[in-house]
Amino acid sequence: MSTIAVPAAGTRLALAALPPLALYVHIPWCVRKCPYCDFNSHEPRGALPEREYVDALVADLESALPQVWGRRVYSVFFGGGTPSLFSAASIDALIVAFRARLAIVADCEITLEANPGTFESDRFRDYRAAGVNRLSIGIQSFNPDHLAALGRIHDADEARRAVEIAHRHFDNFNLDLMYALPRQTLDEAEADLAAALACEAPHLSFYHLTLEPNTLFHVHPPPLPDEDAAAAIHELVEARLTGAGYAHYETSAYARPGRESRHNLNYWRFGDYLGIGAGAHAKLSFHDRIVRETRARTPAEYMKRMAEGTQVVERRDLARRDLAFEFMMNGLRLAEGFPVELFPERTGLPLAAAERGLAAAEAKGLIERDHQRIRPTALGRRFLNELLLLFLPEQQREGGRGKGEG
Repeated sequence: MSTIAVPAAGTRLALAALPPLALYVHIPWCVRKCPYCDFNSHEPRGALPEREYVDALVADLESALPQVWGRRVYSVFFGGGTPSLFSAASIDALIVAFRARLAIVADCEITLEANPGTFESDRFRDYRAAGVNRLSIGIQSFNPDHLAALGRIHDADEARRAVEIAHRHFDNFNLDLMYALPRQTLDEAEADLAAALACEAPHLSFYHLTLEPNTLFHVHPPPLPDEDAAAAIHELVEARLTGAGYAHYETSAYARPGRESRHNLNYWRFGDYLGIGAGAHAKLSFHDRIVRETRARTPAEYMKRMAEGTQVVERRDLARRDLAFEFMMNGLRLAEGFPVELFPERTGLPLAAAERGLAAAEAKGLIERDHQRIRPTALGRRFLNELLLLFLPEQQREGGRGKGEG
């Protein structure tokens, strides 16, 4: 049953302008579910229903058009799952359908997630011809023992082969890697760093492995480096990558100049995104409210509901009391923080609505601010969760409940 939240009287916002809009497309299948993964991904049972799912995605977009009509789209992201399990012909059909229905800007960043082991040079040449202009490759590690511990289907040679193919067909791509892996030593982390740097990727993401609920690792925890060892690895990653010319522009993201992820920057600047596909989320602003939506999670339920026009299973207006936290949860991930005028522009609230949290954060040395910009300090970036908790509504802080972003 769908859940539709109705805002109380007096809670309407007043947004002077709508933020940039992105499109997220979820393709939910993986060859095998990794034990650490809490994303909405599913192992296929039999052949992928590729054509049916493409049709469902196009119908999903069409049903959402009234909410975004006339707005320009600045980035498209095919996430998963493993979108590279879909043929280039399917990705091409989707991009053509998107361009026919949306005002996609000429230099739109179009990213496709891919995993080594699904790489064929011709296929990725065809993705590029279809309009994909950025890859995000799930390497995770170059160490065979760590790849096995993480349940990855590729080996180190396939990872390097994937990078070679990416260089051949794309001038913009990202490598996803993880650290604080089971039994990982500082020397092993340094070897992964050296291998990643040798790839000369324009963008690198290094994520701290965490044990998320509803994963096999949460049920059967592997032996992980302790907090001090993980902090030492993080410091090594930051020092080595910034020393090599990468800007540490977001908590887990490093980029060559001009190669920051536009799609992710839009999230972190509290921009809008329409999400289509199984389990996809959306955040859409209107002049008087900000709405979040969630689609049916499993592929089978999503396609069934899509045929009925009931694919959106939750739709709610963000409450005024939650907006400071929602904004800061994104904006304070950025090393540069945000200009002060962005808060009222994206939330419809005066900056005073966040003053209690800002004052507490400043007193603790977690942020620095002036009349133009608010940014996390080095301490704030290190203890980001503690920083964000300061912006939770008071009743939630007293209840000890927190919220995070993947």
